[in-house]
Amino acid sequence: MVSTTTLPVSISPAKSLTNITVIPQFPQNPKTLILNRCKSTRDLNQVHAHLIKTRLLLNPSITENLLESAALILPNAMDYALSIFRNLEEPDTLAYNIIIRSLTLKHSPLDAIVMFIKMVENSVQPDEFTFSSVLKACSRLRALGEGEQVHAHIVKCGFKLNGFVVNTLIHMYAVCGELEVARQVFDGLPERNVMAWNSMMAGYVKNERWGEVVELFRKMLGLGIGFDEVSLISVLTACGRVANLEMGEWIGEYVEANGLKGNIALVTSLVDMYAKCGQVDKARQIFDRMDKRDVVAWSAMISGYGQANRCREALDLFHDMQKANVDPNEVTMVSVLYSCGVLGALDTGKWVDFYVKKKKMKLTVTLGTALIDFYAKCGCVGDSIEVFNRMPSVNVFSWTALIQGLASNGQGKRALDYFELMQEKNIKPNDVTFLAVLSACSHAGLVEEGRNIFVSMNKDFGIEPRIEHYGSMVDILGRAGLIEEAYQFIRNMPIQPNAVVWRTLLASCRATKNVEIGEEALQQIIRLETPHSGDYILLSNIYASAGRRDEALRVRNQMKEKRVKKVAPGCSVIQLNGVIYEFFAEDKVCPHSEEVYKATHDMMKRIKAAGYVPNAADGRLDAEEDDKQQASVSHHSEKLAIAFGLIRTRPGTTLRISKNLRVCTDCHNATKIISKVYNREIIVRDWNRFHHFKEGSCSCNDYW
Repeated sequence: MVSTTTLPVSISPAKSLTNITVIPQFPQNPKTLILNRCKSTRDLNQVHAHLIKTRLLLNPSITENLLESAALILPNAMDYALSIFRNLEEPDTLAYNIIIRSLTLKHSPLDAIVMFIKMVENSVQPDEFTFSSVLKACSRLRALGEGEQVHAHIVKCGFKLNGFVVNTLIHMYAVCGELEVARQVFDGLPERNVMAWNSMMAGYVKNERWGEVVELFRKMLGLGIGFDEVSLISVLTACGRVANLEMGEWIGEYVEANGLKGNIALVTSLVDMYAKCGQVDKARQIFDRMDKRDVVAWSAMISGYGQANRCREALDLFHDMQKANVDPNEVTMVSVLYSCGVLGALDTGKWVDFYVKKKKMKLTVTLGTALIDFYAKCGCVGDSIEVFNRMPSVNVFSWTALIQGLASNGQGKRALDYFELMQEKNIKPNDVTFLAVLSACSHAGLVEEGRNIFVSMNKDFGIEPRIEHYGSMVDILGRAGLIEEAYQFIRNMPIQPNAVVWRTLLASCRATKNVEIGEEALQQIIRLETPHSGDYILLSNIYASAGRRDEALRVRNQMKEKRVKKVAPGCSVIQLNGVIYEFFAEDKVCPHSEEVYKATHDMMKRIKAAGYVPNAADGRLDAEEDDKQQASVSHHSEKLAIAFGLIRTRPGTTLRISKNLRVCTDCHNATKIISKVYNREIIVRDWNRFHHFKEGSCSCNDYW
């Protein structure tokens, strides 16, 4: 508190002044007293009373000091500042500037614009600081119309070449999405300093026009214009998004050569750029060499691992972040939830949800949608719905994530119910929403509903189906066993079918043992692109399921002759007590291998006694070393993971498995019997959908 005599009553500008005690040794120039020593509204109240008594308040500079203290320095004193302002007989430019700037900073941009209008109406001349502040207010509201009117005043008042004003003007147009106008303003400057270039690049960044950021920087270099660290951060962000590693590496060398590694924001941008360009190990090297790492740096590296599908490393780094006592923010949480969803790491993701609640973090649309997606990918649809219901606001992405989650977990009809509810709430679906809805129809066998929705896309919503939507329709027909109709649908497509569409048809031929169309589908794939191992394996499996084992072996031999390697071995993941365990088919070197294989042997023996018969068609016909060797279906990766889960958890505990490939018929049949024999719920997520096994049946109704 200021060292002055305490007044008997609280004084405000609107009240009459009585019984005021004289403040001893009040300075002739009270600027320091007002701006530096007034720590509360009560302090300022006392000084204000003395200024009125001594008539020093008539001095404009002192009044503005008082106004600045209330409006910009003291917390929660905006009403007091406005009271002072309203009692000024003729507020000048500086007084208006203080109020407009304060209203903009304190999240009242509309009031700031209204104050500017009042200023113009009262014929008070704006200056460069006025225009800068009111343009920032327009930016916050994305008030393009008001911003254009301010622009007209800028030209009228002769500030159209003022760099300080023009930089803010560029920013306003960019925020409002008028990049072409922003560029016209930028190009109209006779001299452009680094701030102008940075404003234009920031505008492109804001609108995700990454290519223009890089091109503008190239032009800047070509003209020999000096840049600063702000410039480099914008360009690095753009380089990461367009995978321009060459430019990013050039900036990295510049940072190294010019001793800029102390700038945390700049080095973090380097980490992010390398990660987004696929150079995750290089990003980690830079990250590890940072002297200080803030939450943004940690988040960038965690996100980089997730984007590179190195999700285990992402979660390991998150645990390191916790040990370093760095509090995560929303960006961190979204990245961690993504990796948890990929791995099915329910324990870690649940901790994130608990942390959000404990810290009372705002459940934004982005964070809430990430939680919905995470729970759905762990098979916890009820939790996804609970998060959706507690979100204060949702958008089309939130609805789509929930619909997709329901679809992939076998609740197709419920997904369609939410799609109808979404439309009742006047949320317009986008093209991704329709992919989710068509997926729901596919998984639930809702053929007629799928046909109607496909037609409705263009007819009712004006959304032209993309190749992915046509592929979904082929999947709906194929899963329903309508192979001939699916084939004709492809032939009648108005756009050229790609290999993915033909591959979808190929996969559908297995259930119906349709060798002829399966052969045709593979030939079309070969015509369009170099086929991968999965294509040959699908056709081989079709032959095997049709009892044509010699032809199945012939296809496998063709793979070897053409040196076609399996893209990825079958891998299943299970998380137990926060630890993630990976299993590969026939993996004899995994940790606990002796324990795992003994448990698998016991499990298989027990389910055989309950009626399980191995499906020889799902044996590995493509054993790597010996053509005559046929690996046992007993050692498929999901069976190893399930056996390990059974011996490492208490009876009745739900097991959650994630697999990188489609679940084979034999493992599907075996898991149904395991769920009944061991009285366990087993949730398996393969590359395409969820299987909820319980009491001897599966949520997919043997339809996948």
